[in-house]
Amino acid sequence: MQQVAPGVHQLSIQRFVNVYFVETGRPGEWVLVDTGLPGSAQAIVAAADELFYPGSHPEAIILTHGHLDHAGSAQALAEHWKVPVLAHELEMPFLTARAVYPPADPTVAGGGSLAFAARFFPPQSFQLSDYVQQLPANDIDPPFLPDWQWHHVPGHAPGQIALFREKDRTLLGADAFATCNHESVPAVLLQLEDISIAGAPFNYDWQQVGDSIRQLADLHPEAIGCGHGPAMPGPGAGAGLRRLADEFQVPAHGRYVQHPARLDANGIAYLPPAPHDPIRAKFGLAAAAVGALVGAAWLVKSYKAKKQSEYPRPKSGEPKRFRTEEVAR
Repeated sequence: MQQVAPGVHQLSIQRFVNVYFVETGRPGEWVLVDTGLPGSAQAIVAAADELFYPGSHPEAIILTHGHLDHAGSAQALAEHWKVPVLAHELEMPFLTARAVYPPADPTVAGGGSLAFAARFFPPQSFQLSDYVQQLPANDIDPPFLPDWQWHHVPGHAPGQIALFREKDRTLLGADAFATCNHESVPAVLLQLEDISIAGAPFNYDWQQVGDSIRQLADLHPEAIGCGHGPAMPGPGAGAGLRRLADEFQVPAHGRYVQHPARLDANGIAYLPPAPHDPIRAKFGLAAAAVGALVGAAWLVKSYKAKKQSEYPRPKSGEPKRFRTEEVAR
């Protein structure tokens, strides 16, 4: 576990995704920001017990957005702790199983190894109706965190939020950007510091992505934690974010580059057509070939089984038997 700033601790789940324990300012009270992948609940509960005290529970769970690696253990933790889950109003369709997020774009330029893997990600949606509550739309001060403000930073998810504490300029940036090269599996696993674009295959509006990065850079953070990558305390983190904002460029090509998806309170309002994906096509051909081989093997096996039933192998010591027509021949 890493300390991002006083009262803010980062727990990395499987060295890939981060959750945050944020103290409220009152003794023993805290809020959990994000919940990691499905199956992360036990590790998060154990970390909370160690960081605070056995049996400790948060005042609430705040989701920066509802993607699988951020909301995956929300239901399990809400049930365990009996606490509410808070999220932006535009995330509600995806957290109450009324809609799924726009499909990932494996063809986006610069998507790296994450783009390849994105081809096999399932549609993302959760049913948290019994627990999820909407953040107050007219109040940027999140419940239970009086020193913090939330900032709407769409582009990666329609209701994505970042959290910022003005007094010491601490920023939890969600997936508006990353503190490692998110498109490189080795960089993620080794937790190599590098302020960069986050989740390129899952960004549905690149203009919003750039606007969100610039909005957060203008806060001049001096300590940063994101959904992916190591904690970065110190003013150097802000300099890296400023550089990313100043040098931000829309990818050369991709499904959502020229025509972004449009989302509203009901989910997806418009999706641009999916571009040709040669790798997916090759996988389709390979799958068809494997299917043909499996089918052929099954036919051969069935034929052999049929012949075996017609000509059963005699048991040891028994004379070989023939069908009547064979004897006649």
